[in-house]
Amino acid sequence: MSQKRLKIGLTGGIGSGKSYVASLLEQWGASVVDTDVLAHQLTAPQGAAIEPIRLQFGESFITPDGALCRDQMRELVFNDPSQRLVLQNILHPLIRELTFRQVQQAQGCYVVVVVPLLVESGRWNQVDRVCVVDCDEPTQLARVQQRSGLTVSQIKRIMDAQATRAQRLAVADDIILNDAQTTLSQLTQRTQQMHLQWLNL
Repeated sequence: MSQKRLKIGLTGGIGSGKSYVASLLEQWGASVVDTDVLAHQLTAPQGAAIEPIRLQFGESFITPDGALCRDQMRELVFNDPSQRLVLQNILHPLIRELTFRQVQQAQGCYVVVVVPLLVESGRWNQVDRVCVVDCDEPTQLARVQQRSGLTVSQIKRIMDAQATRAQRLAVADDIILNDAQTTLSQLTQRTQQMHLQWLNL
């Protein structure tokens, strides 16, 4: 009889460090399904979302090589929530389908589904446990600014479109703290403790 693999929903705000945590878990034998990576695949040249996006938003949102023009789309959806909803209605069903398929095929000791908007989408009931990589908002801002070149107001708009820290923590079964005082070795240690707990489950 095949054993049902434990499904962990890994989430956290922009700049919280969830990608780093996911990469550690993958090194230690977990299967990682990252919905951000799937969204990039869907909006790359020949991606399954490109035609619906072209039909809905027009040619100007597609780059000459046939990918989604991210900067232009970001500008549109952060200024107009109704347009963000239209984009989500195209992308989310495709992401769900790909996620489901990859989770079914996963061979790791358990499955980590990285969903930045897990809380916002109300999908935390589709995983066995929710793990939040947690840090305060000033730390998020500083990290994202450092790595992305976005302005403070652009980053704040992205953060405003995400759940608050309190909303994320309210649905968390597990929390990995990665605040401004956390060193990489501490983060690795905390993640490893979590990994060992999940293996025991």
